[in-house]
Amino acid sequence: MKNFVEELKWRGMLAQIMPGTEEHLLKGVRSAYLGTDPTADSLHIGHLCGIMMLRHLQRCGHKPYLLVGGATGMIGDPSGKSQERNLLDSDTLYHNQEAIKRQVSKFLDFDSKDKNKAELVNNYDWMKDFTFLDFARTVGKHITVNYMMAKESVQQRLNGTARDGLSFTEFTYQLLQGYDFLHLYEKHGVTLQLGGNDQWGNMTTGTELIRRTLGADCEAFALTCPLITKADGKKFGKTESGNVWLDRNRTTPYAFYQFWLNVSDDDAARYIKIFTDLDKATIDGLTEEHNADPGRRILQKRLAEEVTTMVHSEEDLKTAIEASNILFGKATKESLLKLDERTLLDVFDGVPHYDVDRSLFEAGVKAVDLCVDAAPIFPSRGEMRKLTQGGGVSVNKEKLAAFDRELNTGDLIDNRYLLVQQGKKRYFLLTAK
Repeated sequence: MKNFVEELKWRGMLAQIMPGTEEHLLKGVRSAYLGTDPTADSLHIGHLCGIMMLRHLQRCGHKPYLLVGGATGMIGDPSGKSQERNLLDSDTLYHNQEAIKRQVSKFLDFDSKDKNKAELVNNYDWMKDFTFLDFARTVGKHITVNYMMAKESVQQRLNGTARDGLSFTEFTYQLLQGYDFLHLYEKHGVTLQLGGNDQWGNMTTGTELIRRTLGADCEAFALTCPLITKADGKKFGKTESGNVWLDRNRTTPYAFYQFWLNVSDDDAARYIKIFTDLDKATIDGLTEEHNADPGRRILQKRLAEEVTTMVHSEEDLKTAIEASNILFGKATKESLLKLDERTLLDVFDGVPHYDVDRSLFEAGVKAVDLCVDAAPIFPSRGEMRKLTQGGGVSVNKEKLAAFDRELNTGDLIDNRYLLVQQGKKRYFLLTAK
């Protein structure tokens, strides 16, 4: 068995840890859990640090439990929030749970016969028949209001910028999360809770509830990972278009790959430790190679390759690299035609877009009329003629032989798009509507 705590330390994945946790883990195979609320049918990369903690836990010989908060997801956790979240119905929560399990199965082994195979549990299963009177008698009597009020997450909502204060529903969240730990401790022998550092207050409520309910000699521990941010202090995993999701239908593998490829040098040096399985010697070697020639972006490339393969597949990685070459390197029309519509739009998201009348293609339109009159790609016919004669104009990655060549619907990609290239690096995407 490897030392799980040491593994987290060198990777920069350890924020807070209760005394005795490391010693407890070194005595034998332990069970630990991490909770996630199924508020969407996909995780995003903000969840990845916690999932990687479970992955390292299992690789160190311990047994991971992923708790999907079907019950607590109906309420909402005040930690780090300024407003109460929307409540979800049971059908939506179940759908989200199944989608999340499929994603996490790429990180954890749920199917082996080993004693440390991963398990998925849903707190709705033990909370759905738990009456308020049961809750008050079993949980409420053990934790004082003074103890609950002292939690930072509660104080932030009461004294911060929340417009509506803190509802009783949210106030009880830490007790519900604490009861999850108590239930898993009694039923499955789970002795450690993992989570993000904003969960520390809720997690310590769980260890306190176990001790007050079952006895002070019970061994229950908590360990958190830091909340990952960018080097500039901004929130990790956010782009101008929103979260970077693990679901390919929300974030294409190409856009996912590009996110990691474009992180800063400082972020790449941190992220490659947190979000990959690469060992210390390998990462140290890559870092040394990167520092010798930062322009080659060794760390970013390896980081993007590792994470894209882990979340998606090797085939998706190859497709993402091919798509990148379409914009930034030499590529053929064949490569362009392989792209699905969402990836095509992602690749050319930053280039000028023009909508043109579809009837032009149906009737047949000269390239010069299209690129001068219908879309202002060239300022004049003379300039387009001159650049075309010099081999500087391409349509769908093929050189345009004549500036007045006729284009029709057969030239459209996905029967909708036409890519015009001016010189080596200037692209324009036309959409026939």
